[in-house]
Amino acid sequence: MAELRNYTSLRVGGPAKNFVDAHNESEIIAAIEAAGDTPVLIIGGGTNILVADSGFDGTVIRITNHALKSEVDACSGATLAIGAGENWDKFVQISIERGFAGLETLSGIPGTVGAAPIQNIGAYGHEVSEFITQVRTYDRQAKAIKTFTNQECEFSYRNSYFKSHPGRYVVIEVQFQLRIGVETTPITYAELATKLEIAVGEKAPVAATRKAVLELRAAKGMLLNPSDRDSWSAGSFFTNPIVTAEVAAKLPAAAPRWPQADGRIKTSAAWLIENSGIKKGDTFGGARVSSKHVLALTNAANATAQDIASLAKSAQQHVQDKFGITLEPEVNLIGLNLQ
Repeated sequence: MAELRNYTSLRVGGPAKNFVDAHNESEIIAAIEAAGDTPVLIIGGGTNILVADSGFDGTVIRITNHALKSEVDACSGATLAIGAGENWDKFVQISIERGFAGLETLSGIPGTVGAAPIQNIGAYGHEVSEFITQVRTYDRQAKAIKTFTNQECEFSYRNSYFKSHPGRYVVIEVQFQLRIGVETTPITYAELATKLEIAVGEKAPVAATRKAVLELRAAKGMLLNPSDRDSWSAGSFFTNPIVTAEVAAKLPAAAPRWPQADGRIKTSAAWLIENSGIKKGDTFGGARVSSKHVLALTNAANATAQDIASLAKSAQQHVQDKFGITLEPEVNLIGLNLQ
């Protein structure tokens, strides 16, 4: 049996009862159908999951298709259809090298293209939903291919129709619309603007922006590095909470506040954690809060999945006790919970 610790960025997780590498659309569908009614876990890069030490009592399908189709028009830009198994950051890099702009602020996010729409990944003022035109999936319930338009994906902050219907849709291919250009749109994220040595609202070269984003992520331990256990994480463990204006008003004045279109307020999970008493370097068993960023929980010393879950629960409880806000995990918990 395949040990799932060998396929996850946290390097924890027990055995899979069955494990299949699916290299193309037909193999993906065949593996799903062969599993029948038994549990199925779809993985790509294994960068956003925490799998229990007991493993997974079903079929794990690792999607590794890398097909790329493109149409480029000098006026409308580029339409790129990418296989779900393609490495996300490799795709971003290639898009920039080919003269396309848009994805540069999403550089360095670990995982695969197929995971991007499910989580609606985002960073430094942009979300992937801004650039997705279609998502081609296999509907396990209908046993048929279903293609979603952007609107049908029902994207919201770190959420999508696929995430809201777990287990039903398997992403096979994602289509993007990118513009041709060497400059970004106006940079709206203050930290990135400072790194680029420009004012908020100014534009910057796409290549320089990618370089700056990668450096910022590395400084926070958010770039996977095999030789640095402080980066053996699943990225940000919790999402930034979106709360009512009344709840936000009770937070200390120093707490970040980002007004949302619906009147609610988004605040910083990292700020809440660090101001609840949890500090960088805190440990539980072999798990540790990264020394670089409190949102990254790491496998510092041969941690178990339960060690990491217990550390996450401690952070969650501290924030609940201090601020009355329940942090929601961004990481997918397989066979575990924080209750």
